[in-house]
Amino acid sequence: MPTLDRRDDVFVLDLGDGENRFHPDWVAAVGAALDEVGGAGGPRAMVTTATGKIWSNGLDLDWLGGNPERRQDYVVSVQQLYARLLALPVITVAAVQGHAFAAGAILTLAHDLKVMRADRGYWCLPEVDLGIPFTPAMSALIQARLGPQAAHEAMVTGRRYGGTDAQRRGIVDHAVAQDAVAGTAVELARAGAAKAGDALGVIKARLYAPVLAALRDTAHPLG
Repeated sequence: MPTLDRRDDVFVLDLGDGENRFHPDWVAAVGAALDEVGGAGGPRAMVTTATGKIWSNGLDLDWLGGNPERRQDYVVSVQQLYARLLALPVITVAAVQGHAFAAGAILTLAHDLKVMRADRGYWCLPEVDLGIPFTPAMSALIQARLGPQAAHEAMVTGRRYGGTDAQRRGIVDHAVAQDAVAGTAVELARAGAAKAGDALGVIKARLYAPVLAALRDTAHPLG
C-alpha cells in the first residue's frame, strides 16, 4: 500500500512495491496522502515514486471485472484523484523508476514535473490495444499535458516509450540513470518548495479549469 514520508520540505509518496494498480483501497490511500500534503503548512513539495520494477500498471481490471455494478463510482474516484493531484497547491514530481502503464501513465501526467529512468522501463497508454477507450476527462488530461503529436501517437498507437524517447517527445522532463531518478526528483521538488500555497493552487486551477471540470464531473464520467 502507498506510504507517505516527509524529508524536510519534501514529502515522498511511495506508491508501493507491486503493480500498484488502482484498487479502491489504494486510491483512498493515495487520496489521504494528497490531503496531508495539501493541508500541511509552509514550504513543501511532493515526489511520487515506487519500489521495484513498476511505478503503476493502472486500473485494477480484476477488481473492476468482479464489481461491474460499481464501474461508474470507480471511474469517478480515479478521476477525482487525478483532479486532486493536478490542482494540488504544491510542486509535484513523478519519479518514474519503472513501468508506468495506462491509468498509471496518466497519473504521471497529473504531476508538474516527471523524471524517468533512461535505460529500462516503459511509459505507455495501451488502451487502444486493450479495447478500452479513454473517458472524456482522461482524454482531456492527456491532451492538456502533452503536445498534439505526442498525444496522438501515444493514444492512437499505444506505443511504449523508454525514458529517452519519452523525454524527446515531451512526455517526461528528465531521463536519467536509475540511481539518479529519486535524487533528481527530490532536487526538483526542493527547488520548488517555496512556491507552495494558495497562489499556486489558484494558478493550477485556472490553468487547467476545463480539465478539472471534466475530471470532477460525477454525473457523466464515462461520457
